Amino acid sequence: MRIATTVFLTDETITPVRLARELEQRGFAGLYLPEHTHIPASRITPYAAGGELPREYARTLDPFVALAQAAAVTTSLALATGITLVAQHDPIVLAKQIATLDHVSGGRFTLGVGFGWNVEEAADHGVIWSARRELVRERMRLMRALWAAEPTAYEGALASVSASHAHPKPAGGAPRVLVGGGAGPGLFAGIAEYADGWLPIGGRGLQEPVPELRAVWEAAGRDPDALHIVPYAVRPTPGKLAHYAEQGIEEVVLQLPPGTELEVLRALDDYAQYL
Repeated sequence: MRIATTVFLTDETITPVRLARELEQRGFAGLYLPEHTHIPASRITPYAAGGELPREYARTLDPFVALAQAAAVTTSLALATGITLVAQHDPIVLAKQIATLDHVSGGRFTLGVGFGWNVEEAADHGVIWSARRELVRERMRLMRALWAAEPTAYEGALASVSASHAHPKPAGGAPRVLVGGGAGPGLFAGIAEYADGWLPIGGRGLQEPVPELRAVWEAAGRDPDALHIVPYAVRPTPGKLAHYAEQGIEEVVLQLPPGTELEVLRALDDYAQYL
């Protein structure tokens, strides 16, 4: 099983360069970085875990800039967003950022896709909350049109682009796409349509949803062996990882603390037992 990591990198934590080097030297498979452009001070939307929103949410580094730094100082470490809030981006610009990062890293990038939870943050980006999932769906189609080998147009109700010359292309034609979110028919239909797999947040309660997703995936005509299920932001135990292995899961993303260099390296020392 490949052991990757995720962490809220901020202006107060270990740097992307130091972390990336340590991960690769220690044998970890990858680095996934989350995204928040800003956190409106009104704080109307409650934090899902309860209590005050942790400090790191409002201080998060831009994941594409941080991952570009990580790419520059490593050769094999997988790089990913966990997740990109696609509805909050201009999709033409985002397609270019993704293609460029995948190109300069030699095809090491995975796009984690999410729909967001902070209503005020999305509203500042002009996102209509009830339409955000359909907006993400259309923007994914638009980006795939720009990544196509030949100029390809996309015309949707919420997003469109004319047939265009757009380079560089992602190294493999398109990056791996994983969608984060809670299990359900809508999420699983989207994964089967425009993604390569699922990022179940926290990695709990997978016994029933995994077969359900596999059924939706195969009904859509997708290759059963091509589905990626990657438990994300996991607090590991030996029993938990053994359970994942029994379910055929080949990659897991462990949560690191949003701490100083010393705190993060101590966590990596602890997680070394799972490599």
